[in-house]
Amino acid sequence: MLDAVVVGSGPNGLAAAATLARAGLMVTVLEAQPSIGGGARTLDLGLADGIRHDLCSAVHPMSWASPFFNWFDLAGAGVEWLTPEVSYAQPFVGRPAAIAYHSLEATVERLGRDGPAWRALLGPIAERPYAAAEVGLGDHRSLPSLDALPTGARMIMATAEQGTRAWGVRFRDQEAPALLSGVAMHAVSELPSLVSAGTGILLGALGHSGRGWPILRGGSGAIPGALAGDLRSNRGEIITDHPVRSAGDLPPARAYLFDTTPHTALDVVGDRVSPFLRRALTRFRHGDGVAKIDFVLSGPVPWNDPEVARSGTVHLGGSREEMAHAEAEVAAGRHPEHPLCLISDPAVVDPGRVVNGLRPLWAYTHVPAGSTLDLTAAVSAEIERYAPGFGDLVVASRCIPASRMVEHNQNYVGGDFTAGAMTARQMIARPTLRLDPYKLATGIYLCSSSTAPGPGVHGMCGWHAARRVLGDVFGMRGSDQR
Repeated sequence: MLDAVVVGSGPNGLAAAATLARAGLMVTVLEAQPSIGGGARTLDLGLADGIRHDLCSAVHPMSWASPFFNWFDLAGAGVEWLTPEVSYAQPFVGRPAAIAYHSLEATVERLGRDGPAWRALLGPIAERPYAAAEVGLGDHRSLPSLDALPTGARMIMATAEQGTRAWGVRFRDQEAPALLSGVAMHAVSELPSLVSAGTGILLGALGHSGRGWPILRGGSGAIPGALAGDLRSNRGEIITDHPVRSAGDLPPARAYLFDTTPHTALDVVGDRVSPFLRRALTRFRHGDGVAKIDFVLSGPVPWNDPEVARSGTVHLGGSREEMAHAEAEVAAGRHPEHPLCLISDPAVVDPGRVVNGLRPLWAYTHVPAGSTLDLTAAVSAEIERYAPGFGDLVVASRCIPASRMVEHNQNYVGGDFTAGAMTARQMIARPTLRLDPYKLATGIYLCSSSTAPGPGVHGMCGWHAARRVLGDVFGMRGSDQR
């Protein structure tokens, strides 16, 4: 009998598996897809010889600050972060872009009269990035350390300000609010909201500290590759092309961890979950979706403001008011006239991604849940607004509509790549309002982004769950340290 079986090989599943294996347990990971990594895969999509695309995640502002990845020592496992000079940018039509440099002071200078307000909002948090990560990436049930409490208080106050209609009080011009709202829309939530604001504050501050908003050399697949290598070195195994649809697909083990949505876990082991918890989990809902577009370009994007070309991440959406309107349209089930787009050109800092003069461009746009539309033309037109001549560089492209995102990751129901709606209630009670958000039944745990602290490539959902398994099932509290 195995000690533990992990269902799903996304960053959280592999984080859980590696944690358990380092504690000396016999661990097997079962993955339905032919490749590991979940939302952190880098694959050749067949669009151009030698060009590899990041299938979902592309930029990793939480990876270097994650308590789990620092415990694991990603750098020691060969993962290399490449930091753009510009963490993120917000271009406009007909005027200079808003720019968030890795340097806080350079950003403050660029923002002019709103620069001091930007520094006051994000500067104290950026000075304590690991405290911010401890607060933002906790289990939402435990108090952070005393050392992190002052940073946590600043984050709460900043979120309360930017998550309500008070969000316009601090700034006088359009650039700073748009810049922050561009970050907030990573949450796929209405603007303003506490969830989008909390996302914007944490990620915005991380952009000015540590490694900023890094891109991984060679692509996002470096993270699952490092986790899988460590797991195997500790006698763990990974079996791909092994979908788990029922309990009969699981080998005997003392513990099972599901890097899946609650609904998938219930389909497999629901008969072992109490009726009360089962009813609560069936109320867990998914949010709006994204459509993913991969491009192959013959050159860098010709942004109308050349400074944008130094950024690893670009947000397209115009002013704060325009972005709020577009998110409201999506929430109402409509496709906005000007879709919100997130763009990343990894070759900005990783020239190895250029092959025979061609380079990948990563893009996604927010859409209503389950949208079947191919958004390639709409996203191309939107990029063209801010980068005239973009269309002339496109060699090949491919769209994955929201309705088909689930085909490469079962957690992305209707295109919801956050694995659960990003609402205030579902972030506090994720997936339900219980003291232990990970335990489903004796020996059965949930370890996906559907649990606290939520989506992102940080491994914390898996780490939190695995440490509970070590204590609850194996009586090894505190023994998950090397």
